[in-house]
Formats: sequence, structure tokens, C-alpha cells
Amino acid sequence: MAENTLVDKILALQDKYNSLQAQLSDPAVIADMKKYVQLNKDYKQLEPIVKTGLDYKRKVEELAEAKDILINEKDEDLREMARAEVAEIEPLLPQMEEQIKILLIPADPDDAKNAIVEIRGGTGGDEAAIFAGDLFRMYSKFAEKRGWKLEINDATPGTSGGFKMIVFKLSSNDEGVYGIMKYESGVHRVQRVPQTETQGRIQTSAASVAVFPEAGEFDVDLKWEDIRLDLFCASGPGGQGVNTTYSAVRLTHLPTGLVVQCQEERSQLKNKDRAFEELRTRLYNLEHQKYLDEIGAKRKTMVSTGDRSAKIRTYNYPQGRVTDHRINWSMYNLPVFMDGDIQECINQLQIAENAERLKEAGD
Repeated sequence: MAENTLVDKILALQDKYNSLQAQLSDPAVIADMKKYVQLNKDYKQLEPIVKTGLDYKRKVEELAEAKDILINEKDEDLREMARAEVAEIEPLLPQMEEQIKILLIPADPDDAKNAIVEIRGGTGGDEAAIFAGDLFRMYSKFAEKRGWKLEINDATPGTSGGFKMIVFKLSSNDEGVYGIMKYESGVHRVQRVPQTETQGRIQTSAASVAVFPEAGEFDVDLKWEDIRLDLFCASGPGGQGVNTTYSAVRLTHLPTGLVVQCQEERSQLKNKDRAFEELRTRLYNLEHQKYLDEIGAKRKTMVSTGDRSAKIRTYNYPQGRVTDHRINWSMYNLPVFMDGDIQECINQLQIAENAERLKEAGD
């Protein structure tokens, strides 16, 4: 991409950025909350592109000035300073260009959202439920390291520990959680001697992870008249209130048959609100999955297509190894990985996805 073409694109985006900034201060826009939310989202998405682009434009101008001094200036001290500036700037420009190219590729607007995560024990019986519990602990530790908030919506404990199923929300005020967690969707496989095995034989079990972008208030037009509300007694740990008060909530979306429930709070009202949020998210994801399927049809590595039936990762305890099959990445420190240190794997997945997106943009 030629420098002048890139600078032209940056200037055009700056004009759009300034226009959005002006619209966001318009009282008529502020009064239309749905429009205001969308414009504010567009504004925030443009912000890093414009900032990086203007830094690049400034470096291009500084390089041109330094080269002009080398051609036209007689003072040797000034020429020496110009040579140093050229030597400093020239290696930076290709890196900045690559960064801008990636930023210019339209981002998935859902990346900025919070995430709803569902983990289900798969093949392997009690051991699969125990492994689902291990994955939940891993994500809990990862969320803690990043300063995210974790709220459990629903959980069914396994008979020997862990969870047959657990649904939880990860949220942050500072960064898009879904854009980071989306790479975890798929089937996770574990190879180890199960706690329930008396003969010391290695067994393969699995758990599925589904990550959904949380739907916002204006993403789905969900009406209470389309929902059936059922109340029931919560089960599991929780003290004296469990099995005595109808605090647990089940919502059924009548047009689609989708069902969600929440029983983790003592308050029926809080459970109702959280179940409503999850239902809205699952409805939104019926449409979102179509978008993911379109990506999956184009890409070969399935990095972030959301194909929840694909085996994406193996956790091999005898070898102390975790392998992500989408990018053939391995780490030989499984205990650290299971303690929430999964960022390096996500970084590699993001790099692979960016490479795919750049290739698509160039085709």
C-alpha cells in the first residue's frame, strides 16, 4: 500500500471521526438513545485507527523533511541530525503500515461486547464433569488476572465434582471481553488418569465451551409478552433459602422455544434480570451464528469461527502439554496454563486470525 494512498485513507477516516464527534454532541442525537449508542460505538472503533494513522502521517512528514535536509542543507551538523532521523524512522514505517492495514480491516462489532460462556461436560461421564470444572477454574483465574467480573447464571454440579453444565458472564468496563474469549469456543479434550479410575489408565474425556457476545439493550427487540416465566426452588449450595423459596427463574421464549434459567442469586428479581439478559444474548446469537458460518466457509484454520463442534485443544496431563490444534501451538507447562495463564495462546490465535484477515483483504 503506497504511503500517499494510506495517508489519504487516514485523512478520510479523520473527517468521519470528526463528524461523529460533532454528531455525538448534537442534542437531537442524544435524545435518540439507540442512534446515540450506535454512533458512540462507531466513534470508539475509529479512535485507535485515527490515532495510529495520524502518528504514521506525522512520521512520513518527518522523514520527508529529514530527506529534504540531506539534499538541500550544507550545514554538516544538520545533515548528521537528519541522517540519524532517517535511520530511526525508516524501519518504523513498514511496521506501522502493517498495524494500520490490520486496523483498517472492518472489526467484528461484537468484539467490544461482554461474553456469556457455557461449559458442558461431554464424553467421559464423571471425568468430563470434573474437567468442565477445571476449565471453569481456568477461566475464573484468567478473568481475575485481567480484572474482569465473573457472574454465574446457572450451574449443574457433577456427581463426583466439577459441573455437568455451567453458564457464566464475563464483563469489563475497560475492554471487549468477547473479542478475547471467542477463541475458546469449541471442544476441549483432556487426556489423563481420571480421579474415578482405580487402575491408573489414561482416559480421554471432553467438554464443550460456547462463548457468546452479550446482546445489548438495542440489539434484540425482546418483549415480555413473548416470554413464559416459571419460578422454582433453587437447588445446590446456598444456605437456608435453598429449596424453601421460589427464587430460581426459568424463561421460555415462545416464538423460538429457547429456554434459559438462573438460580444463583437469592433474589428472584436479580435472577429474573440475569435470565432475561442471557435469553436476549442467545436470541442475538441465532443471527450471529450465521455470520460466523460465513467466516467459517472462507477460512481454513477455523481460528474464531465459533464452530462449537470442532476439537480445538488437547490437555495432555502425562506429558504436561497443552496443544491448540487450529494453529499447531503447544505449551509444556500445563499446570501454569490451567491456572489461568492462557494469554500467550490467545495472542497466537489473534496473530493467526489477523494474518487470515489480511490475506482476505488482499484477495
